[in-house]
Amino acid sequence: MNEQGLGPIDRRTVLKAAGAAGLMLAAGAGYGADGDGTRKRYAVVGVGSRARMFTRAITGKYKDRNEVVAVCDRNAGRAALAVRKIAETGAGQPRAYAPDDFERMIRETKPQFVIVTTTDASHDDYIVRALDAGCDVITEKPMTTTAAKAQRILDAVKRSGRHIRVTFNYRYSPPRTQVKDLLMSGEIGDVLSVDFTWLLNTMHGADYFRRWHSDKANSGGLMIHKATHHFDLVNWWLGAQPELVHAFGSRQFYTPATAKRMGLQGAHERCLTCTEKAKCSFYFDLAADQGLKELYLDNEKHDGYFRDQCVWRPEINIEDTMNVMVRYDNGVQLNYALQAYNAWEGYRIAFNGTRGRIEHSIVESAGVAGAAAVQSKSEGVTTRVIPLRGAAREITPWTGTGGHGGGDDAMLDEIFGAAPADKYKRVSDERAGAYSILVGVAANRCFETGASIRIADLVTGLAPPDRAPMPDRTAPFPMPVRVKRS
Repeated sequence: MNEQGLGPIDRRTVLKAAGAAGLMLAAGAGYGADGDGTRKRYAVVGVGSRARMFTRAITGKYKDRNEVVAVCDRNAGRAALAVRKIAETGAGQPRAYAPDDFERMIRETKPQFVIVTTTDASHDDYIVRALDAGCDVITEKPMTTTAAKAQRILDAVKRSGRHIRVTFNYRYSPPRTQVKDLLMSGEIGDVLSVDFTWLLNTMHGADYFRRWHSDKANSGGLMIHKATHHFDLVNWWLGAQPELVHAFGSRQFYTPATAKRMGLQGAHERCLTCTEKAKCSFYFDLAADQGLKELYLDNEKHDGYFRDQCVWRPEINIEDTMNVMVRYDNGVQLNYALQAYNAWEGYRIAFNGTRGRIEHSIVESAGVAGAAAVQSKSEGVTTRVIPLRGAAREITPWTGTGGHGGGDDAMLDEIFGAAPADKYKRVSDERAGAYSILVGVAANRCFETGASIRIADLVTGLAPPDRAPMPDRTAPFPMPVRVKRS
């Protein structure tokens, strides 16, 4: 997810920093949204780290069909950097705009699509403004952070007749698509319950506590910013809608007390100026990563945002330990857990059905900071089917190349290229985006109130997404008979 400062900037600063860049990209054959031989036109709002996946795709592999005509960011330095990086590809120069000039950007550059990769809490603002301006939207997950903002988006979709694509790249990861294929085939009959544990290690997990994500007002907490991925996967795997949520959550690890138990004096403002950096195993050297240095350290003067804040700060208000129970409209029950301070990173999930069980796990990072490595087959992917009668069997995992095990490339082909019809229906619109974040919204309310939350009480007018066909839950299923040994 993109990171950027939260303060406004002056439009003249943006234009000056961007060098009054031109509008049009290099000429070339292309395929417009209406098949008229022109390229599809995109404006990108929020040009931090997450935006790079989209801009690199548009100006690289898919440049014959697509072009970036405008960028918009609160940070003048990052806007200028985005313009320069795009120009270096030889794909032309977009114009840079400040957020206050969003509508003027639409009028002047006439994008057909707006890509939103700003801080999570601001997604709804740009999504609604883009829809009302007649554009379709591609947004990073989570689609938004609260029920009220989700309602704004749903209402804007209805009002405008435009639509949203939420970029759930995990759906496209080959081994996760393979799990969907197994469930669709009826391999274990009707799914009755799901057990799902996701672990973040002390590199990736800790990073949420040093960035803007550590303030729930910006990110919705990990129940929304991170778990939107996970809840969407379960919703999609099951082909069902969440109905009732109960949850517990707390911050137990990333606290000043933990810092003191590790021999530190306590929390500091940031790693760069920390007086205890030599003995803190969570020290993060922002200057050592050239990409992050360019995006954030070199541009702090524009907005005062620190990308390397101390993970032990007392003002952090997001949870690091979360447990959620969800009941679905088809009766399936989900037990889900997320922790952000583990020795390895990845997940384990089990689907329990009327004819057996599917166990699936992925080790995304085997060991960090001296932790013992976790050994796993098939480059960290394990899937097996355990029937109620008979022997378990290992499933050879589907594989791919590129980000998220091939998921990014498959998704980008579908967005910017010419992907074939997809029987798994991995495309996610505003309906799936809403259902995924509403589980997290409900969980956050449970943390505060201790009460179970009904999804139907959070928003109105939310229809089920398009789903791939799943096994008929009313059809009879013959049970294999165990053969008696003589």
